Amino acid sequence: MPLIRVAQAQINSTVGDFAGNSIKIIKIIKKAIEKEAHIVIFPELCVCGYPPEDLLLRPGFLKDNLQAVRQLIEHTRGIAVVVGFADYCDGNVYNAAAILQNQEFSATYHKIELPNYGVFDEQRYFVKGSGPSILEINRIPLTLTICEDIWIEGGMAEKYAVSKGVDMVINISASPFHAGKLHTRLEVAGRFARNTDAYLCFNNLVGGQDELVFDGGSFVMSPEGRPMSWAKRFQEELLITEIDIGAGKRIKTGGPGESQKNPAPLEPDSGKPEEGPFHDMVGEYSRLDEVYQALLLGTRDYVSKNGFKKVLIGLSGGIDSSLTAVIAVDALGAENVVGVTMPSQFTSQETFSDSERLAENLGIQLLTVPIKGVYESYLFAIRDSLDIRGHGVTQENIQARIRGNILMAISNQFGWLVLTTGNKSEIAVGYCTLYGDMAGGFAVIKDVPKTLVFELSEYVNDIRGKEIIPRSVIERPPSAELRPDQKDEDTLPPYSMLDTILQAYVEEDKAPDEIVEAGFDRKIVNEVVRMVDLNEYKRRQAAPGVKITPKAFGRDRRLPITNAYLRRFK
Repeated sequence: MPLIRVAQAQINSTVGDFAGNSIKIIKIIKKAIEKEAHIVIFPELCVCGYPPEDLLLRPGFLKDNLQAVRQLIEHTRGIAVVVGFADYCDGNVYNAAAILQNQEFSATYHKIELPNYGVFDEQRYFVKGSGPSILEINRIPLTLTICEDIWIEGGMAEKYAVSKGVDMVINISASPFHAGKLHTRLEVAGRFARNTDAYLCFNNLVGGQDELVFDGGSFVMSPEGRPMSWAKRFQEELLITEIDIGAGKRIKTGGPGESQKNPAPLEPDSGKPEEGPFHDMVGEYSRLDEVYQALLLGTRDYVSKNGFKKVLIGLSGGIDSSLTAVIAVDALGAENVVGVTMPSQFTSQETFSDSERLAENLGIQLLTVPIKGVYESYLFAIRDSLDIRGHGVTQENIQARIRGNILMAISNQFGWLVLTTGNKSEIAVGYCTLYGDMAGGFAVIKDVPKTLVFELSEYVNDIRGKEIIPRSVIERPPSAELRPDQKDEDTLPPYSMLDTILQAYVEEDKAPDEIVEAGFDRKIVNEVVRMVDLNEYKRRQAAPGVKITPKAFGRDRRLPITNAYLRRFK
């Protein structure tokens, strides 16, 4: 039986950096040739970066993208190269794969299934391809697919592969991360491989792009639906797999595709059926491991790809800013993180001390800028315009906005990027201040619910074997400390309850009545729903942040600000 040596280049592209992306691609082609690969595969739209969004509407961008592909041709002597790009022909734009072989542009494949849900807007930009085609590499027939093409069971790509009896299917992909996504990919790919009785080479993008993180994890799936080899996640890698075509093929007992219907459950190689056929690959990272790695990669790439060297974080002594600081240090290095503590008359000595302890534990520079005098001057300045009595939300928000102004002033002075510290639970219900604690350029834990913030804080201490985030920070009841003896639960339900309701309403799109039927108090549910809907205008103005849940605010969940639909739930 023929052998084929496949190189899968899991690379981190930057949107619009044609020169940088091309240099990286060329280096890897040369490395694949040195490794005696017959074919090297690159991710979806890797030439221009993914997702390029409305850059695809600019003729100059499309022209430069095509020129970058042509410049790769001379480097393909003795090897076949599959590279993702945006093809422009006959007035249409296609999500495409170029096949470059022996210094020739031998073929182009246009993606058929264009996703238009969640974070995807491909039907806004691309025209659907007309159909697959067969290639032959080292005497082995294979077909190309792009990402979504293999996700549609019984779709054109699957039917074509079965009808033509291809031995291998290549899938170049830009599949974004959320917790648990890898297992879903493996199930989809395993089903496709079994249904087509073909090897499937899935090659994923890696890296951060605005809110999205691509976690890599490229693999080769056998015709039985088992991962044969796989790349590491959250980092660049060149995966080399030698495939003996025919060695893993099952004997067909019926017509095309017939023997793959309702396959029996697969026993894993380890002999432990309960672990499943994907255990070795999925088990590399726990849930907290993969979430933390995604936060690191998303933060690192957002900062570096946007030209920043250092970041600035307001340290309150609370758990959100503490976790944000730890992530920033692990992503960028302690020398590139600066903390600022801004105590007021409502700041306890305990939280102030915890900020100092955290900065010392992390080895970061800490600036202290008291705001009491500024706050009192602010109130004095507006005394004739506003009748401010007692201590209400106006005074609380003034403090938050003073702190936001201080952070942005330091940012302006030194060119450091401000990282905001709000979590998903707070942002969902509007427990945050526009132009105050929401002021900044990147929201690291924007998609991390408060209960997960606690889990991750314990996690970072556990993996180091010592107390980085002070124990008092983790155990202290959360508080904004904007008034005497303030606690979050004075305003919000307990976070364990709030996060469950938010998951049902925001991520699962359940109606309030359905959530009440699950056992929650109607008054609490309706109040949470009211707060979520009321604060869409705040979220629309929030900094971008790393997506780690199946449905994040922003690219995933898009609701109108002006919205009377749920006002009846009171």
